[in-house]
Amino acid sequence: MSTVTEIAILVLAAFVGFEVISKVPNTLHTPLMSGTNAIHGIVLLGGLLLMHEAHGVLEHVLLVIAITFGTINVIGGFFVTDRMLGMFKRKPDLPSDEDAEGEGDQR
Repeated sequence: MSTVTEIAILVLAAFVGFEVISKVPNTLHTPLMSGTNAIHGIVLLGGLLLMHEAHGVLEHVLLVIAITFGTINVIGGFFVTDRMLGMFKRKPDLPSDEDAEGEGDQR
């Protein structure tokens, strides 16, 4: 493929991605983000596999940047998922005033 074709594909993918994500309702945004951020594991694997085949300093720098951003995104996706699942956990019952007074009287 030529460079112009690759740039055209990149621009079209960015435009389509922006249009699709901007139409997502707020209630679905967090689950969608946590799922898509975890997909960046593919970027990590691809970057690590290509690191062996890279021949120039620029290629190595770009791969390190891709691996770094992919790692940040994967970890962020797990944090978002954990926080989202934490919202559904049952909160522990707080002791009432009567329970606190009764415990102080016992010796």
